[in-house]
Amino acid sequence: MRRFLPAIVPALVLAITSHLPSAEPATKVLRAGMIGLDTSHVPAFAKVFNNSKATGDVAEIKVVAGYPGGTDIPASRDRVGKFTDQLREMKIEIVDTIPELLKRVDVVLLESVDGRIHLQEAIPVIKAGKPLWIDKPVAGSLADAIVIYELAKKHNVPCFSASSLRFNPGLQTILNDEKVGSVVGAATWGSCSYSPGTPDMFFYGIHGIEPLFVLMGRGCETVSRIHTADTDFVTGVWKDGRIGTYRGIRKAAATSGALVYGSKSIAEPPKGSGGGYEALCVEIAHFFKTGKPPVTADETIEIFTFMEAADESKRREGAPVSMSEVLAKAKAEAAAKLSSL
Repeated sequence: MRRFLPAIVPALVLAITSHLPSAEPATKVLRAGMIGLDTSHVPAFAKVFNNSKATGDVAEIKVVAGYPGGTDIPASRDRVGKFTDQLREMKIEIVDTIPELLKRVDVVLLESVDGRIHLQEAIPVIKAGKPLWIDKPVAGSLADAIVIYELAKKHNVPCFSASSLRFNPGLQTILNDEKVGSVVGAATWGSCSYSPGTPDMFFYGIHGIEPLFVLMGRGCETVSRIHTADTDFVTGVWKDGRIGTYRGIRKAAATSGALVYGSKSIAEPPKGSGGGYEALCVEIAHFFKTGKPPVTADETIEIFTFMEAADESKRREGAPVSMSEVLAKAKAEAAAKLSSL
């Protein structure tokens, strides 16, 4: 019997193990770091990602560290301490520098409310090869936005930015509604407060202008703007002759909204269809897991060209401004900056 055991045992082991369930590879949880703890998005996003009941890609991202940052604008200076303390209460480590943060994390959420410093904060992240999400606005100028995306491309670093309103499910409902037909025009509106040192539309206008581009698509050629103390009205003419408008409101009711002029009917997104922070965090988490941005650099650059052109139209007392003219100027400025990086 003993002489048969060496031959029998391996066969028995193989037979037993072949019927055991195969072990699934452990899912890697990505460690996320936050730069700029001066916006309400910081604790809101951290609560979504660090929720023990999170599912899907969101459950595979955990915020583990934050760098306070901050600038002299009231929206930053007066809030950075409060939101930093809220992260501490969530047991998230607070560090003193961006390099310290980068040692501790796999991916980065650049949250600084002041877009003027986004480029300088993004540079070390990109050079470290960390996938990067940038909260609105992507930068403090169109030229800086171009530099960020060009650097990310050069270093092969996934990067994207978007307003949370882009992911309102109601926008897709309209676009896919056969009763509406094709989009022949659109109007959006919402709050439009300004931030010192950045183009007027960058700070809050982005929340209404980005949905305008979701509905209209790319291809805007000229932009004109009517400006008063309480209201901005920005009109874009697309290359196929379609017209899209954005109304920025600084007084009275300023809830966000949209209206689509379809080939078959005129419609608004269904009530209560706003995506909110949760929908945005789902997109961010999927981006971090796959490295695939849900919004291309080219589309984001076009949206910010639209807003920069709106500022130029204001300087020209409402005259139409060519998107290509504005973009060419910004690219020249970006090239000069890139040459020194």
